[in-house]
Amino acid sequence: MAGSGAGDHVDDAKSGKAPFAQRIDPTREKLTPAQLQFMRQVQLAQWQKTLPQRRTRNIVTGLGIGALVLAIYGYTFYSVSQERFLDELEDEAKAARARALARASGP
Repeated sequence: MAGSGAGDHVDDAKSGKAPFAQRIDPTREKLTPAQLQFMRQVQLAQWQKTLPQRRTRNIVTGLGIGALVLAIYGYTFYSVSQERFLDELEDEAKAARARALARASGP
C-alpha cells in the first residue's frame, strides 16, 4: 500500500502534503527522556500561544460575573427598602399593646 510504510514522509514531501502528527499516549508508549522533554516544550509553547486569548476571556467572564453579583446585591437592597410589611406589623403590634393596656387598666 502506498503511504503506509516508513517512507511516508518522503511520499508526502513529493506530493506537497505535510505529514500529520500522530496522537500518542505517553503512558503506553516507550518514549525516551528527550522525546518527553520535546513533548513538554511543545505543550508549553502551545499553552503560551493561547494564554493572551484565554486571559482576555477570563477577565471578561470575571467582570460579567462580578457585574451580575453587584446587580443582584443592589436589587436586593432596593427591593428591601421598598417593602413596608414590617411597618404594618409594627403598627399592629402597637395597637395590640394599646388594647392590652386598655383591658388591664380598664374596668
